[in-house]
Amino acid sequence: MINSCSKFNTMRDQLIKALLAHAQGDIQKHVANVEVYLTNPAGIGEHSNIVEAIEQELDMIAKYQDQIDIIQKYFKK
Repeated sequence: MINSCSKFNTMRDQLIKALLAHAQGDIQKHVANVEVYLTNPAGIGEHSNIVEAIEQELDMIAKYQDQIDIIQKYFKK
C-alpha cells in the first residue's frame, strides 16, 4: 500500500512538473514574439496591426501565467 502511494505521488509530481514546464515554455515563446514585435515591427509582414498582434501575445502570456498560478496555489504541496 505504501508503495502504491509513493507511485501516485511520483506520478503526481511528474505531471505537475510537466504542466509547469509546458506553461513556462509557452510563456517564453510568447515573450520572444513580443520582443520581435517591439524591436523589429517592420520585419513582420503578415501583421499590419502590430499593437493587436502584441495584445494577442500578451493574452497568451496571461493564460499560461494563470495556469502556473493556479497549479502553485491549489496543487503544489
